[in-house]
Amino acid sequence: MRVSVFVPENAVIEAVTPAYRAFKTANEFLLAGGKLPFFQVEYVGLRRKVNTNDNEYTVTTNRLLKDVQQTDLLILPALYGSMEVAVAANKPAIPYIKSLYDNGACIASLCIGAFLLAETGLVNGKKCSTHWAYYEQLKCRYPQVDVVDGEIITDEGNIFSSGGANSLWNLILYLIEKYTTREIAILVSKYFAIDIERDSQAPFTIFKGQKEHPDLEIKELQEFMELNFAEKITIDQLASKVNISRRTLERRFKNATGNSVIEYLQRVRIEAAKKHFEASRKNVVEVMYDVGYLDNKAFRDVFKKVTGLTPLAYKNKYNKSFLQQNIEWMS
Repeated sequence: MRVSVFVPENAVIEAVTPAYRAFKTANEFLLAGGKLPFFQVEYVGLRRKVNTNDNEYTVTTNRLLKDVQQTDLLILPALYGSMEVAVAANKPAIPYIKSLYDNGACIASLCIGAFLLAETGLVNGKKCSTHWAYYEQLKCRYPQVDVVDGEIITDEGNIFSSGGANSLWNLILYLIEKYTTREIAILVSKYFAIDIERDSQAPFTIFKGQKEHPDLEIKELQEFMELNFAEKITIDQLASKVNISRRTLERRFKNATGNSVIEYLQRVRIEAAKKHFEASRKNVVEVMYDVGYLDNKAFRDVFKKVTGLTPLAYKNKYNKSFLQQNIEWMS
């Protein structure tokens, strides 16, 4: 099976080398088990030498992308710096990527390589993941793409994508398991010390408010909720603030932010709760009241839905004093 790792212009080196090394390492484990290597791994690019990380590193490609007539799996690593500049720099690659897909290649984007994948139009109407900090930018730039919130991996049959940063390793392991065996994927995960089971970016997501839209009245309501999240806030109250009907508010809010009013208020409250758990010594019940919840089960359910962890598990994992105690105990 041929795996072609595209080295894009304006690439992130930390996203270019993992796929190459992981598939090579899978071959080594196959050899150690008495089997033949399965993957033929190569770097491809628009040039033979591609600079990455703002010219900090140079990668020598094995072949030019224009010379690749067929491959089984094409990897699109993360882009570096401005997405607008990076996508423009890789415009010449778009027809070649589409041609390889048409010729039967599977395509996998890593982290914010999703922008390059989306530029091809191949994920229009399909699910795609990216780094949590780039959800809104990807949604705005490519509105026909179903950008999924919090996913580590999306699998659309022959198009794959991963979430942010180290999440790219989870997709690489997923693909190694898909094309070989789970045993080989586990061996590779242990070799690189990667958690093979992680399936969500939720614990790492920082909710920054979805304000990259032109609806000024909705922005006004978002800011109101962010300042008053601990109070009882109703949809009717919000609608009256901007003098529109409840139905119009719900429609406009969803169109502008991608969330319903209730979902947005939940995200704001949970983000506040996360900050309390990270920086204070307050217990779960105290934090629950501080962010506007009165029911422990409701708070726990929403918190876990948003972060993937229970409130107590999140506090134990990310609280500064808790972490310091463990560091002191270990030392």
